[in-house]
Amino acid sequence: MFLHKSNFLFRAIYPEMTWRIPKSNLGESKVIYLTFDDGPIPEVTEFVLDTLKQFEAKASFFCIGDNIFKHPEIMNQVIADGHLIGNHTFNHLRGWKTENELYHENFLKCETWINQHQGAIRGQKPKFRPPHGRIKKAQAKNILASHEIVMWDVLTGDFSQNLSPETVLQKSIQYTESGSIVVFHDSIKANRNMSYALPRYLAHFKEKGFEFRSLV
Repeated sequence: MFLHKSNFLFRAIYPEMTWRIPKSNLGESKVIYLTFDDGPIPEVTEFVLDTLKQFEAKASFFCIGDNIFKHPEIMNQVIADGHLIGNHTFNHLRGWKTENELYHENFLKCETWINQHQGAIRGQKPKFRPPHGRIKKAQAKNILASHEIVMWDVLTGDFSQNLSPETVLQKSIQYTESGSIVVFHDSIKANRNMSYALPRYLAHFKEKGFEFRSLV
């Protein structure tokens, strides 16, 4: 069984992390916070950018440092389009299986590449998302000293080869509500499901009066 919605247990273990935006912070607005993990990737990220532009949507991209290094022109386009950039480590490391010092060094290496492209952004606390959502308490403590750690409310499952594009779309719509932080992936592995679900997902919620914002 695939868990599309983050549950209370996860949020209770890591209450210092951001899982969703409280509705009380949004007033009467209906807002969804789209996020994309694992890019930038040629064609895939470019498809995402074109689709977001079509729906006047902003999003947050949690980028792998090595992909920034390999595809700087796409990284620059994400920034030029007004989306937020977050850190996703340089090599997509699993925190549970990585020594703390190595994990932090990899996190800092990714941050260096992000800053080379966009520089420090005033008035915002930089964002980090642990790959696979796996991170040790000690690793999180180090990163929280300088960054906000963003998890998710809705996991689309677009990366799963066991889920059909139709299921990804249906479950993503089912579990999304105002204030949800929703995870898609701009990766080759997720492309089949993501490229089907994303435009239909945006169209569905746009018709219902939702707006799509990047995290701040």
